[in-house]
Amino acid sequence: MSATLSPARPRRGRRYGSWLRGVAITVVTLVFALPVVWMFAAAFKTNVQVTDPSVGLWFTPTLDNFRAVVEAGQIVRSMGNSLLVGVVSTLLSAVIAVPAAWAVGRFSMHRTGSVILVARIVPAISLLVPWYYLFARMGLVGSYTVLVLSHMFVSVPLIMWIMISFFAGLPVELEEAARTDGLSAFGAFWRISLPLAAPGTATASLLAFVFSWNNFMFALVFSDDRTQTVPVTLFNFISYASTDWGGLMAAASLITVPVVLAAALGQKYLVAGLTSGASKG
Repeated sequence: MSATLSPARPRRGRRYGSWLRGVAITVVTLVFALPVVWMFAAAFKTNVQVTDPSVGLWFTPTLDNFRAVVEAGQIVRSMGNSLLVGVVSTLLSAVIAVPAAWAVGRFSMHRTGSVILVARIVPAISLLVPWYYLFARMGLVGSYTVLVLSHMFVSVPLIMWIMISFFAGLPVELEEAARTDGLSAFGAFWRISLPLAAPGTATASLLAFVFSWNNFMFALVFSDDRTQTVPVTLFNFISYASTDWGGLMAAASLITVPVVLAAALGQKYLVAGLTSGASKG
């Protein structure tokens, strides 16, 4: 009898395991999704409805918050500033970091990798005072240049740290064959290694762009009314006396859309990059 029941036990165990995984995934999804759902719902409420606990997801929506935010014009200009700073800083960081990561990963520069790790863990807030003094003396405070440079301080080590494992995991025989065919070391990198590491490059660049888009500290210190980015604009909805919750949620919903679209369009490369990095690291 035990021989006949034993095959059913593994199947029952797998069924219970699958059920538990489904419950765990559902719980985690709800934990992360509920604040976002609440934010989007609050964007269509009045300030009174937002602060009223009895008003849940069943209410009469209004577009007044979005209309007021767009007509004010600051959020639109801030989104343009964030897009400009994010794209430029990410592109420049990738141009610098990807070849550097290839050199570190291919030639086993362990000391350089340690320096990169130190740059990743140094708190950026500890550099704000010397940076502000330096950039103020150079007349750059309030310009796009200082925002791009400050974001690159984080983006370059971030992209390098992600890409090192990708290049270290690529078969060196491919580059050796290219060198045998007459290519230089950089030519082998440009024609062989870089196309193979495209998923990793896309993943690292997307993460760097998201950091730049969400960065508040650098923008608060180094920007002015002309170069203000979206996190600082959101902060302006909060005052000492009161908070415009409806406008804040509407603005937060608007600035979330570009990041969601970027993640959706680059989902294929993002998933491939993360899984490849996990298997090669």
